[in-house]
Amino acid sequence: MIFLGLFKESILFALTALTVNKLRTFLSLLGITIGIFAIITVFTVVDSLEQNLRKSVQSLGDDVVFIDKWPWTFEGNYPWWKYMNRPLPEYKELDDIIQKCNGAQAAAFLINSRITIKYKNSSIENVTIVCASHQYDQVKNFEIADGRYFTDIESSSGRPVAIIGSVLAEALFLNQSPLGQTVKINGAKAIVVGVFKKEGESILGGSPDTQVLVPVNYARSLIDIRNEDLDPQIMVKAKPGISNEELIAELTGLMRSIHKLKPLIEDDFALNQTSLISQQFDSMFGVVGIAGWIIGGFSILVGGFGIANIMFVSVKERTNIIGIQKSLGAKNYFILSQFLFEAVFLSLIGGMIGLMVVFIITLLAGDSFGMEISLSRSNIILGFTISILIGVVSGFVPAYSASQLDPVEAIRAN
Repeated sequence: MIFLGLFKESILFALTALTVNKLRTFLSLLGITIGIFAIITVFTVVDSLEQNLRKSVQSLGDDVVFIDKWPWTFEGNYPWWKYMNRPLPEYKELDDIIQKCNGAQAAAFLINSRITIKYKNSSIENVTIVCASHQYDQVKNFEIADGRYFTDIESSSGRPVAIIGSVLAEALFLNQSPLGQTVKINGAKAIVVGVFKKEGESILGGSPDTQVLVPVNYARSLIDIRNEDLDPQIMVKAKPGISNEELIAELTGLMRSIHKLKPLIEDDFALNQTSLISQQFDSMFGVVGIAGWIIGGFSILVGGFGIANIMFVSVKERTNIIGIQKSLGAKNYFILSQFLFEAVFLSLIGGMIGLMVVFIITLLAGDSFGMEISLSRSNIILGFTISILIGVVSGFVPAYSASQLDPVEAIRAN
């Protein structure tokens, strides 16, 4: 109870001191506000960027292995010409993978290209067309808002059917339903059987909102699916309980068998997975995080020195009062806590203002960055924690010097 009473008196005394010296309080708040604003802004932008990047990577599938010609990351000094001479993944290899890969739940061959899609007098150019085999919906995570996916017969026979993105549907069909309507893809007719659920822009690109999905056998009449510029690949999804490492080990042996590679010959294919991208993000954001601490650290340092300077002035101004308090029986820890709480309150109020400014900016500028930016709970806690620590560190020396004053000399001080 005694401690709580002293705690309450210390808070009241600190609040009184803060309200009486408004200009000094404002200058102290300004320094710490700028510091907290700088460091939390850096971490908010970095965390939001990392969150959006990882969300985009996860949409590719954590349990999916991509068979490509080129690896997503390069290790060592591998001669580029060896990659150039590698064969492209072929559609005919898909059947062997589906039939012989025991760890695969589903597999799909796909290519991407750019086309012009037209409906009556409306047309959109440079639209991404995804040409995929039938099991694409089992490998890739997406939802269809209206309509349906391709039937097995439509995929195998190459029927002229298409699933379009929500943005394309809104632009081409306005207020009418696109289902059952006939569009022209590079001049060839196709019937719209489905519309993708709107997902928003992906920071890595490839949002289904602006894509057209068609069966790869239908795409043969539109484009050359063997064209290397189309970057053909095979996506293989692991069965439940099968790790990517196990799937990669099995696919390695299977692909070597398909390509008829001898034991001592190097692989002429790449098996990629999203963890390769995530590892690159880990190292990149680690460096960015250190840079954020350095940038914000200098700002916090300036704010801390400002609070320390103001607290030394406050101790000097209230030397007489400290002497009177000590002569009436106030203990050293009471004097110390009194000034220490004042420093912490200054720092906390400044930190709160800085966090509020960051929050307002995230609300106003989120759309301008083309991605979702939000002030996370962890960054709010970090802001308050830094504010408290700066208040304690900056205010301890002035508070300690005040607690050690001799009461007689303090009363006589002018």
